[in-house]
Amino acid sequence: QVQLVESGGGLVQPGGSLRLSCAASGSIFRINDMGWYRQAPGKERELLATITSGGSTNYADSVKGRFTISRDNAKNTVYLQMNSLKPEDTAVYYCNADYLDTADWATAAYDSWGQGTQVTVSS
Repeated sequence: QVQLVESGGGLVQPGGSLRLSCAASGSIFRINDMGWYRQAPGKERELLATITSGGSTNYADSVKGRFTISRDNAKNTVYLQMNSLKPEDTAVYYCNADYLDTADWATAAYDSWGQGTQVTVSS
């Protein structure tokens, strides 16, 4: 199994910045796509950004131009740089990874979720 651990959330004023990190560990053969999602109270989980193992990225319109996803393959870590934060960005942020396990990499693929980190944008 592969575990994901997010960090970097917190309270920030409108217009401020935060950088989230998500580190993967466990029986990793290869991590393919990684992504960031968020879920605000009473709303569905929203896909924010994805990044392939080669570094290609995609963003939701709601965060394009303000958020940047990146990854360090050597550290099995994905980041989300969030700038120009707005109160409506307040949510629990989750990372996700599609991966191959060392036990059965040739026959199966899995995805894993982190536990979430709270981001609150408020003055």
